Amino acid sequence: MRLLLLLCTSLIFTFGLIMIFSTTSAEVLDHDLQRSTHQALIRQMAYSTAGFALAFGVWKVGYHRFLKYSPLLLALFSFFLVITLIPGIGREVNGSRRWLAIGGLTFQPSEFVKYILPAFFIERLMALDRQALSLKDLLKLATICAIPILLILVEPNNGTAAVIGLTLIALCLVTRIPVKYWALPLICLSLIAIGSAYHLSYVSARLKVYLDPSFDLQGKGHQPHQAKIAAGSGKLFGKGPGNSWQKLSYLPEAQNDYIAAIFAEEFGFIGMLGLILLYMFLAYLGFAIANQAQDFVGFYFGSAVTFLICFQAFLNLGVVSGLVPSTGLNLPLFSQGGTSLIANLMGIALLYSISTPATQSNISTSPFSEKPLSRNPNRLHSF
Repeated sequence: MRLLLLLCTSLIFTFGLIMIFSTTSAEVLDHDLQRSTHQALIRQMAYSTAGFALAFGVWKVGYHRFLKYSPLLLALFSFFLVITLIPGIGREVNGSRRWLAIGGLTFQPSEFVKYILPAFFIERLMALDRQALSLKDLLKLATICAIPILLILVEPNNGTAAVIGLTLIALCLVTRIPVKYWALPLICLSLIAIGSAYHLSYVSARLKVYLDPSFDLQGKGHQPHQAKIAAGSGKLFGKGPGNSWQKLSYLPEAQNDYIAAIFAEEFGFIGMLGLILLYMFLAYLGFAIANQAQDFVGFYFGSAVTFLICFQAFLNLGVVSGLVPSTGLNLPLFSQGGTSLIANLMGIALLYSISTPATQSNISTSPFSEKPLSRNPNRLHSF
């Protein structure tokens, strides 16, 4: 199971590197830019080196300790989210202030919060008396979790905030928290969030483009429109590696959110089917690892990590195909993006640690309970 997880991850990452080079080198040649055609590829490989180093460290630490230290990590990255919003410190790109610049490299704290916040939620939940869980306890936990989500919304980064929020909802279902405790507050908050978001100009513009693809073809609708042309022109077998036309400035910044459109143009329906099957297999492996975990902590956290990675992939591919409105989320392990790659490799390492026998056998050292947690399914219902 672990070897298959590494193989599937490696295949997605390798195909991503090929597409990043294909897309960015074409941009350099098309605009006669004064930089190497390999610059983006080298940069992505440098980030991957850092990601593999962090992944190895996380695997050695193990998911139990990761969850144990999650309150400290959440406090640290919430601080990073705050300073990201400060003019002169946070870096603003296209109207969003999501990045910190460190020595010429950019760093996006929200990518790590995707994994830290679910870990914190599980850690706090397991510390509570599960037999006497009250609405007050859950509201306290929800209030703490809402702080980094609100900071991410202010950046603004609605896609990331939505993914984190949906992951926490999935955890509420998996951990069998009574629906009466979270359903009504969730509906109220969702209505407020939807109403507020619709009054933001860029959000309403994206929704209008989604409802009417021909709306604002020179502005917000340009990328979605060109992405559909790229995907459709690939037909069954594609135009062949490197033969995309849309990457020649027709689809701007294609190496990020819309890289799957260029992949579809070059490799066609068959190539896209293969890529989707890889993500589906990754989902299967992730949930299988979670299901085979020997304690509730591994089961909950493995499910959350798998949901995070694969739901982002679903949203990105949905945007490229026009099934969902633009979210600003890239394709995990595939698109260009240093911080995203590092964070997702960390997520894979956490899954790997859950599947490691040495980690699973160390159940009694879990910081969440004095007694080992059985995988008796009846215990799930008692929560």
